[in-house]
Amino acid sequence: MHWDAERLREVREDGWFRRHEAELIEEAGRKRAQVEKRRRDAARAELLHFTYWHKCPTCGDEMTSREFETVKVLECATCEGFFFDRGGLEKLLLRHDSQRRGFFRRLPGFSGE
Repeated sequence: MHWDAERLREVREDGWFRRHEAELIEEAGRKRAQVEKRRRDAARAELLHFTYWHKCPTCGDEMTSREFETVKVLECATCEGFFFDRGGLEKLLLRHDSQRRGFFRRLPGFSGE
């Protein structure tokens, strides 16, 4: 039996290139899928942000922002609700600890005991 060293080398090289090319194509597909997933997630987050940005959680109407004693408050003109950013209510309560009942009566739209 006669061995053709040149032909054997070509077959081995072709096999290696085919395997390596398949690995590269598979890796490129994974990277493309990751990029596409990040793009979809960013688009979804942006859509949610603009859908719910400054919308009243109670009635869904537009809310306006204003300052109340240096704390940002969002107010709804429809249901007269008002909402604080994280930590806003705590800041106001600590600032007016000795006069809480009077403080709450001064808040816009609050008229209860």
